[in-house]
Amino acid sequence: MNKEQAKERIEELRKQVEYHAKKYYDDDKPEISDFEYDMLMVELRNLEKKYPEFKSSDSLTQKVGGHVKEGFKKVTHEVPLQSLQDVFSLVEVEDYIEKINEKAKENDIKDTNYVVETKIDGLSAALEYKQGKFVRGATRGNGLVGEDVTENLKTIKTIPMELNEKIDITVRGEVFISKKDFEKMNQEREEDEKELFANARNAAAGSLRQLDSKITAKRPLDIYIFNVQKIEGKEFNSHFKELEYLSKLGFNVNPVRIDCKNIEEIENAIKKIGEERENLTFGIDGAVVKVDDLKFREILGTTAKVPRWAIAYKYPPERKETILKDIVCQVGRTGVITPMAILEPVRVAGSKISKTTLHNEDFIKEKDIRIGDTVVIQKAGDVIPEIVEVKRKKRTGKEVEFEMPKVCPVCGAPAIREEGEAAVRCTGIECPAKLYRNLVHFVSREAMNIDGLGEAIIKQLLDKGLIKNMADIYALKFEDIASLKKNGKKFAENLINSINRSKQNDLYRLITAFGIRHVGVKASKILAKRYKNMKNLMKATSEELAMIEDIGPIVADSIREFFLQDQTIDLIEKLKQAGVNMKHLEEENSDDRFNGKTFVLTGSLEKYTRNEASSIIEKFGGKTSSSVSKKTDYVLAGEDAGSKLTKAQSLGVKILTEEEFEKLIK
Repeated sequence: MNKEQAKERIEELRKQVEYHAKKYYDDDKPEISDFEYDMLMVELRNLEKKYPEFKSSDSLTQKVGGHVKEGFKKVTHEVPLQSLQDVFSLVEVEDYIEKINEKAKENDIKDTNYVVETKIDGLSAALEYKQGKFVRGATRGNGLVGEDVTENLKTIKTIPMELNEKIDITVRGEVFISKKDFEKMNQEREEDEKELFANARNAAAGSLRQLDSKITAKRPLDIYIFNVQKIEGKEFNSHFKELEYLSKLGFNVNPVRIDCKNIEEIENAIKKIGEERENLTFGIDGAVVKVDDLKFREILGTTAKVPRWAIAYKYPPERKETILKDIVCQVGRTGVITPMAILEPVRVAGSKISKTTLHNEDFIKEKDIRIGDTVVIQKAGDVIPEIVEVKRKKRTGKEVEFEMPKVCPVCGAPAIREEGEAAVRCTGIECPAKLYRNLVHFVSREAMNIDGLGEAIIKQLLDKGLIKNMADIYALKFEDIASLKKNGKKFAENLINSINRSKQNDLYRLITAFGIRHVGVKASKILAKRYKNMKNLMKATSEELAMIEDIGPIVADSIREFFLQDQTIDLIEKLKQAGVNMKHLEEENSDDRFNGKTFVLTGSLEKYTRNEASSIIEKFGGKTSSSVSKKTDYVLAGEDAGSKLTKAQSLGVKILTEEEFEKLIK
């Protein structure tokens, strides 16, 4: 490689590293693994070392990645929160220790002790205490300036609000999510059809950097403290003893810290952590080797980015080959059918792997995965096992290509994949796998509005076998409901009354309650008004439905598909027998003051929910839209109105306050 080629490659690497650092530090959505990112940094660092004339202070080899997120107050760190120099082999560790020992001799320091700790995979934060009370907390940011996340940190139970001594101290720790909690979070997100977190580190970072601390409070965050940044009135010579003192103060200190006297002990400590990493409850991405003597640290000093008194040893990702014995399908609570690989059990990074998700049909085709293949397994982020490679050269010809099922493996209803989507879904409304989720939606406020029948009660009814479908709600007996709560007679009476009232709901509520894909409250109202009763709606063709304004071909196909299902027909008949209304309740209203007018709602209203305001507009003959255009007549703007308000202003659309809206509807 000549100088010109080196310059081009350095520039190319810097762009790649900047891009992936932003995805990792700022967006909390990495697109490549930590190992791949580390290798890009190693290549860049080596080229900058070989060609120093192309070195730049703007390079991420010279500074800490990360920026302050908009919406957070900036905090300037009194003591910078630096990064660590990474090494990837024990030879590099030996070279580092040799240099430290040479520096010790130069300064007449005889015994150099070290501390080897786990490098916790999370988000770094500084906690500030005044007279023993927690006053402020901030993220690392770019090392010099971070984000004020005090309120979010207060939601973490392991952060003491008051220490055991009245002392002024600033400490540094790593906010993380345990392996068990991370797996649970991703399982719930998968069931809710939300994007999965890439790894525990990004889940923790995204949770801590929420602008709303109520969201953070719902996330299972934890923290381990690993360093004193600043302390008043106390002086320590040893980092190890400093950590012991932090424990006495009440901090949750990094539990893995090994005192070492020489390179042999350091290497043994690194190996031991590597062997035990799978047994740790939290994820790690390496082991940190630190000089123990705090005064010697001052002599060693720091660079602009990293301290010279510590390095981080990164463990290589472990991969193993095994046989893919079968592919089976699981059905989630929303009806998404997920293919799972059944593997010949193999130990990867210390744990036995016998199955892993294959995500969806596209993933299988992209990697050309077949039943009987020899595959390579890796644990992503040391938590989630995944297939990273297929050994095609080891194929015997007996391998079998996999096809997604055409019917649900649980209930037998048709399984469909809509255009533009990766997921295959069960269409059965009575599918046992979907039942809990369907019931929660069925009774919700915007659907059948059965007050008192919340998620916990539904779970109890399912566990006791008292309901097996939506219609069973209307067959519940007083004594069944009363048995769910201590002194539950009043509760049972109120719930029975609420269930009976729901029988008289308008048809649109029942349509909404079915949870037909792409059909919300607005479309349900249009359908109820158009077809008058359930019988007429069930007979409607896709072509006919597609011609209705605000319905269109995709929604029409979804509606038609739903009403063709045997499970749907069976459920409707059961609901009819239970006395549930199947007709549109015509409203006697000659006031059509909003006839032909289109409203867009944005922001938070004080006196109305979005659905309530929409109902009022529709009652007076108007309609609502989700987007602002030249055809919009009014934009009803509440607090924190965003881009829709801005667009309305640019188009000259009439903007209404809540007070002005109330004058119009009086």
